Amino acid sequence: MNLFTSPLKTTALGAALAATLAVGATAASAAAEKYVLDASHSQIVFSYNHLGYSTNYGMFSGFEGEIMLDAEDPAASSVTVSFPVTSMLTGWEGRFNHFMGDDFFGKADETVTFTSTAIEVTGEKTAKITGDLTLNGVTKPVVLDAVMNQSGEHPMAKKPWAGFSATTSVKRTDFNVGAFAPYVSDEVQIMISIEAMKAE
Repeated sequence: MNLFTSPLKTTALGAALAATLAVGATAASAAAEKYVLDASHSQIVFSYNHLGYSTNYGMFSGFEGEIMLDAEDPAASSVTVSFPVTSMLTGWEGRFNHFMGDDFFGKADETVTFTSTAIEVTGEKTAKITGDLTLNGVTKPVVLDAVMNQSGEHPMAKKPWAGFSATTSVKRTDFNVGAFAPYVSDEVQIMISIEAMKAE
């Protein structure tokens, strides 16, 4: 979600959509059950327009998160995610160094976090997940449009598993990383795809 860029860091956001494990759940449960993200199959991809000439992309991957899933009462579920801004992948070292410099983040030890605050089920496999995204020392609300891709027993791991997708957008200026806006777009598009497994 927790998002994004032109260095964005939405993602932490990413994990938030795992909270939609609640969507479509049929088994009754008296208490929330813990799910953890599969770091090897969870990514947050961000994109932004560069001067009108191109669309640039970046990604966060390998992050961890925790979901407390209440299948009986989805609105009572929750998700938390955090990861270092330095885990950003840009595909070009020069761009990464620029993002980590004074024009943008300027702090190598920064952590991005996302904590869900509300879940609204909107359809059989869809939900809106609202949460607080903290990026660059600023906390703002973010809403994810989430879809449950699939849930059931993992064919190899032999345990409950679920996969989700989500989209959102954020403004860099809201998080004080708005250098070169509006030439480099202020708005950053975010796409999230994650898998989560029931904890042992």
